[in-house]
Amino acid sequence: MSTRERILDAAAQILRTRGVALATTKEIAQASKVSEPTLYKYFEDKERLLLSVLQERLPGLSRVSVLPGAGDVEDNLAELAQAVLDFYQQSIPMLGALLADPQRMAAHRVAMSRHGGGPDKAVAIFATYLRAEQAIGRINADADPDAAASLLIGACFHEAFLRYYANGPDAVAAPRTFAEMLARAAVRPLI
Repeated sequence: MSTRERILDAAAQILRTRGVALATTKEIAQASKVSEPTLYKYFEDKERLLLSVLQERLPGLSRVSVLPGAGDVEDNLAELAQAVLDFYQQSIPMLGALLADPQRMAAHRVAMSRHGGGPDKAVAIFATYLRAEQAIGRINADADPDAAASLLIGACFHEAFLRYYANGPDAVAAPRTFAEMLARAAVRPLI
């Protein structure tokens, strides 16, 4: 296993249990058996490391490929919704403490923007997909893809939060049937 992979594995484990606000690059370096300067050779800052963990160690939209015009719109949205549900359920414990620290949240927001990350990306992916379906006539011309995307992403986040709140880090992932129900509710008014 490469040094970068060891760092990512250690960071994912530590971030899941301690969250980004409490985890330090020093303890991540120690857990991955590298020096802290070595960690910074691979990741320029803690936010780049966090973003890499989120992108490479958690389920998410980068692992789902739906094409406008291919398949059923509801099925495609259910696939996207399932990926987002799974991602949020695993990332909430990593990121939750940021909400209680306005200064840390502001610094995190700036760093994520600099690295091209952030929570707005999921809404943009859904809205882009819906606009493409709209352009080929599979969604009503008067539908609002941005609003539909926001509603669907919001519902996914809420469900993931409720599951984590009720059961902690061992919460069972939302079933595919729940993602399908959300997709149907979001897309039916658009078709």
